[in-house]
Amino acid sequence: LSFFDQFSSPSLLGIPLVLISMTFPALLLPSQDNRWVTNRLSTLQLWTVNQITKQLMMPLDKKGHKWALILTSLMVFLLLINLLGLLPYTFTPTTQLSMSLALAFPLWLATLLTGLRNQPSTTLSHLLPEGTPTLLIPALILIETTSLLIRPIALGVRLTANLTAGHLLIQLVSTATISLMTTMPVVSLLTFLILLLLTILEVAVAMIQAYVFVLLLSLYLQENI
Repeated sequence: LSFFDQFSSPSLLGIPLVLISMTFPALLLPSQDNRWVTNRLSTLQLWTVNQITKQLMMPLDKKGHKWALILTSLMVFLLLINLLGLLPYTFTPTTQLSMSLALAFPLWLATLLTGLRNQPSTTLSHLLPEGTPTLLIPALILIETTSLLIRPIALGVRLTANLTAGHLLIQLVSTATISLMTTMPVVSLLTFLILLLLTILEVAVAMIQAYVFVLLLSLYLQENI
């Protein structure tokens, strides 16, 4: 099989197996009760969401706090999808550029339109830093406009590229481990240890990339409010 076959959704009897993995977070939902906090798990969930929201809202002023719900929801969504993609017989939807760009572009555009509506002169002033020599003004405006328009592409590509590279590395090392098992068991054991370390690294990457994606969106929002 091609190494890139892992990026197509596996299915059984016509049912995509990723749907089964996406039902796992339902196990984290607290059971119905009269109390706000029912057990240690729901306490941990509330604490985690609270910490995520606090970290994301820290760079923003009061005007940006109304974005707390959408940014925290996006963070939890990306975190769960990235981690569920590490399960066997599933695939990570965020390794598809179509999904990453579909998340990045509208949210980036929303931050830009917010700035243009609320403070158009300040938003446009980012395209031309103060004290620029007259000769450099046209070139600098062109460069700054390009860097502004490339932001959503960079957001989507960064998320996709990091996760794709990690999955490919895991598949390459695991293939080497299985191939060397019969011929060179000692080398196979070493590659297996590398595989374990790589898997731990991928779990960290899955969490960090979700955080970086949403943090950059919050920083773009801060520029425009």
